[in-house]
Amino acid sequence: MLIKDIFQKKRKYATIPSERTKREIPEGLMHKCGKCSKIQTSIELDKNLKVCTSCGHHFILNPYERIHMVLDDGRLFEYDSEMTAEDPLGFPGYASKLEAAIEKTGFNEAIITGEGTIGGYPVVIGVMTFEFFGGSMGGVVGEKIVRAVEAAIQKKYPLVLFSTSGGARMQESLLSLMQMAKTSAALAKLGEKGGLYISVLTDPTYGGVSASFAMLGDLILAEPGANIGFAGKRVIEQTIRQKLPDNFQTSEFNLEHGHVDMVVHRKELRSTLTKLLNMHSQKGGAPLGK
Repeated sequence: MLIKDIFQKKRKYATIPSERTKREIPEGLMHKCGKCSKIQTSIELDKNLKVCTSCGHHFILNPYERIHMVLDDGRLFEYDSEMTAEDPLGFPGYASKLEAAIEKTGFNEAIITGEGTIGGYPVVIGVMTFEFFGGSMGGVVGEKIVRAVEAAIQKKYPLVLFSTSGGARMQESLLSLMQMAKTSAALAKLGEKGGLYISVLTDPTYGGVSASFAMLGDLILAEPGANIGFAGKRVIEQTIRQKLPDNFQTSEFNLEHGHVDMVVHRKELRSTLTKLLNMHSQKGGAPLGK
């Protein structure tokens, strides 16, 4: 070995993390806010009920998260848990997409229904999920809602529905659109019996869902910043060829124009529902065990 080789400076090279190293980083550990772009840990978000600690943006929840936050001890006696959609029209690829959605999300459909208590008051509850086919309303979603309404009538319990949807499920065509009338008719019966229906709108709620049961509540609540409407803002702008306000179709915009009754922060939702149920109980209802 030559002396010059001993004292020769070795070149330094920048290292690039391999794909294997990237994959070893746990998924879902960090989350980026869709509104302010702040990066937050899952722990931070969970402690804050999936609300951005910087700007207050409400992240989308799945039904189990919603149930855990709202119902007493997160306990739900679920209805119709095995009910799944079929392919009544033989729509190309629909059956395989249904199987994929069930496997990916762990849900059999775009809504979970059942009964539980909120602040000790018994309720029939339905919680939609945007993860399953964009929360679209097909025959099963409509049927589960109607059965939930019928249970509320029979048990004389208030009904609470949490909506999030892109609209009707196109793969079921008119059978999907029929659910708008079907759910609306069931809710009309609930109203005739003096039952209470509280509708809670979450981000996003559009299409046939917003044009039917979501907007038929005796009381309509909405989470801050939720997008609520029939057609999307961009579609409307292209149709009328006018620029719409920046806050168009938000919960706050709908409140200002009388389409919703209250905009309620997620941290206050459970206590607000308890107060409303208590008010209703003064007219004949009563909390469980009291």
